[in-house]
Amino acid sequence: MMRFVCLGYLDEAKWGERSEAEQAAMIEDCFAYDDELRRGGHFLGGEALQSHRNGATLRSRDGDVVVTDGPFAETKEQLGGILFLEARDLNHAILLMSKHPGIRHGAFEIRPADEEFNALIAARKP
Repeated sequence: MMRFVCLGYLDEAKWGERSEAEQAAMIEDCFAYDDELRRGGHFLGGEALQSHRNGATLRSRDGDVVVTDGPFAETKEQLGGILFLEARDLNHAILLMSKHPGIRHGAFEIRPADEEFNALIAARKP
């Protein structure tokens, strides 16, 4: 089995146009599918993110750290959450996430975890 990081994107303007009942129903649909992934042994965890307006982007420019409010890219869809998934391969991860209700509200980017680099990170923990 391989580990994947699934980045869920959301158009916050469209989300804000939905009623509270519609938002609650969408969230419940997503939680129900996450429960299916758990039962199948595929859901490894996840994190929801606050609005991009509450974040910052750091970059180095000429040796100085420059802080910009919000996300790096100017797009309608912003990163809304991260889901950690276990699947046989990328095609299996795509199959699993293609059934996620969140796909009706935004994109999912699915990327394999870099196990070699993650092992280096784990080795540095005190």
